[in-house]
Amino acid sequence: MKPFKVFRGLSSAVSVSTKPRTSRFNSSLFCRYFSAQPRETENSSAAAAVPSSSSSEEDEFSSSDVFDSSDYALGSDVADDSGNVRVEPTWDEKYRNEARRRMFGEDVPDASSSRGFSKEEEKRRRAAALAKSLLEAVNRKVEKDDEVQEGGRLVKEEDQKSLSVGIIGAPNAGKSSLTNSMVGTKVAAVSRKINTTTHEVLGVMTEGDTQICFFDTPGLLLKKSGFPYKDMKVRVQSAWSSVSLYEVLVVIFDAHRHLTKPDQRVVKLIERMGSEVHKNQKRVLCLNKVDLVERKKDLLKVTEEFKHLPGYDKHFMISGLKGSGVKNLTQYLMEQAVKRPWDEIPFVITEEVMKNISMEIVREKLLDNVHQEVPYGIEHRLVDWKELRDGSLRIEQHLITPKMSQRKILVGKKGSKIGKIGIDANEELRSIFKRNVHLRLMVRVKQ
Repeated sequence: MKPFKVFRGLSSAVSVSTKPRTSRFNSSLFCRYFSAQPRETENSSAAAAVPSSSSSEEDEFSSSDVFDSSDYALGSDVADDSGNVRVEPTWDEKYRNEARRRMFGEDVPDASSSRGFSKEEEKRRRAAALAKSLLEAVNRKVEKDDEVQEGGRLVKEEDQKSLSVGIIGAPNAGKSSLTNSMVGTKVAAVSRKINTTTHEVLGVMTEGDTQICFFDTPGLLLKKSGFPYKDMKVRVQSAWSSVSLYEVLVVIFDAHRHLTKPDQRVVKLIERMGSEVHKNQKRVLCLNKVDLVERKKDLLKVTEEFKHLPGYDKHFMISGLKGSGVKNLTQYLMEQAVKRPWDEIPFVITEEVMKNISMEIVREKLLDNVHQEVPYGIEHRLVDWKELRDGSLRIEQHLITPKMSQRKILVGKKGSKIGKIGIDANEELRSIFKRNVHLRLMVRVKQ
């Protein structure tokens, strides 16, 4: 009888444990809405078309692999009377209402009911922004014409002076920052990683009758230091071959790092560049990042260390980021200019230069957000560039990774990484070009 009771107890326990348990836990509280995730719109299919690609290639991209600035409110900002730009939130009304309904149980109206009003309001805002931009463009053109006539900027060809300047040195010495500081606009990618500049970038400064063309070269490495990445060897060989092409060679190195963490490879590089004297080329040595050195006596010690090198005509203490000492360097370069017709049209940023700037800015943000060796293996292409009727720019660039795992790193969780890169690049391009920019980044794996 006793075993029978035990059997009945076990069977009843099994029947109780097999019953489904009801839970009052609301899983929707943990739904996350990422502001960097591109959202689908009615016009997304039309906006996603690539002019020079087939429809089969478009199918490769998922919603997380694409950043499109038109999916955000960044391209439709309207300045108020005080000149401040109102930045709209990245969430649209649909996502906001959905979050309020799920998380707080609020009774919010359907987004479709207010869609007609929002479209009309957006249409009026775009029309107002277009009218204002056209008026500002006309005013700028009138002011520019007056300045050209009054300032006497038109220089005859026989009176023009030119100079080609190469800025060269060890990796991460601040060459790109110096180029951007002297030219007055961002031309080369500036990042905290080494070997940020991958090709020669032309920056032009025109002052009076003198035009100076700056060439920012990739970081030089001595062969003993090795090449951690495949394409780095090509960059370094290109930099060495271009050393003798310039009329003035600016050799720049990080003075702060030399005082805190001296590198004998950098010292040998400076000595090698200073030991060679060329008849048709002057070389100057620039101690960069002097603003980071607390004791100014240490800077004099560094100057004395390299003062014996015969190849350097002058020594300058500068800060490419802060701009200190750059004026003296600029004055020296102006004095070295020779009578020769200008190579570039002054006061005009050509479309080719603008394309190059857009590529460099995206690359800079890529290096700031993606780490280790991933950004160095990415193939970067400019696919589409078009100026729209309202004066804005539509730019499409493809980022091609060699492996699927690298694409996942670049895209990030639900597009958060590529979204951050796109938003930062889009904002900086708008500030440089002084116009609205519709940037589209697409991530794909190399076939």
